[in-house]
Amino acid sequence: MTRPPDPLELPRLHRPPRLVATDLDGTLVRSDGTVSPYTREVLLELDRRDVPVVFVTGRPLRWAADVFEHVGAHGLAIISNGALVWDVTGDRAVLERPIQPSLGLEVCAALRAAVPGTAYAVETVRGIELEPSFMERYQVPDAVRRAPVEELFDGPALKLLARHEELGPQEFWDVAEEVTGGRLVITWSSTTTLLEISGPEVTKASTLELLCAERGIEAADVIAFGDMPNDLPMLGWAGTSYAMADAHHTVTELADHVAPGHDEDGVARVLAGVFGL
Repeated sequence: MTRPPDPLELPRLHRPPRLVATDLDGTLVRSDGTVSPYTREVLLELDRRDVPVVFVTGRPLRWAADVFEHVGAHGLAIISNGALVWDVTGDRAVLERPIQPSLGLEVCAALRAAVPGTAYAVETVRGIELEPSFMERYQVPDAVRRAPVEELFDGPALKLLARHEELGPQEFWDVAEEVTGGRLVITWSSTTTLLEISGPEVTKASTLELLCAERGIEAADVIAFGDMPNDLPMLGWAGTSYAMADAHHTVTELADHVAPGHDEDGVARVLAGVFGL
């Protein structure tokens, strides 16, 4: 295995981590949307050593599948900010933590009353469905359903997306937090004003904790990587946490350590050092 130059200062751990949890965009995945050959090599070596690498992402299932080939033989990924645990090998959901329609619609009405111009989209295992006024920044299937949120929210949803074209992300988040009063979990991982809303107490951390508990793995045995506010709960829970060099300032302030940037194979370089690859 060829290691990049510039050795890192690594934490002195009492024992090697038993599980790696990593965000994707801005963390493991490069700016061009790829996973580098070096990173892939490190992940495969950890899999050979029976160290599971769990992808913990805000991506919906349809986007997370683009990198499933790198997840390893254990085949698990946490999707949609903790709302879904997906068995990659079996191509099926093993855990769903959705928003129920009654609560989701109540929050939608309250937020739109507080911030006129709010537009919504709903994510399910089937895919995304949008209000006509929701301006999607990425291509969606041609046949995607478009209707008022009252029609879209006809069953449990993995994630509710709220977008505003005038407010900044922090301002929109502050209002949404006040309006929802903690009934749902709100965060963002986008550079645009797009809030990602999950079910009660559903975060990357709470679902990762459930996954680890089933395997007898404690928080102290987990090393985690992230770059945006939706990673904060996971980084706070893990025994060892890394912010990427180009992470949001709140992530850098919380994390134990800072890794090189995502375009510099930061996750892989840290893991190669920690595990002595």
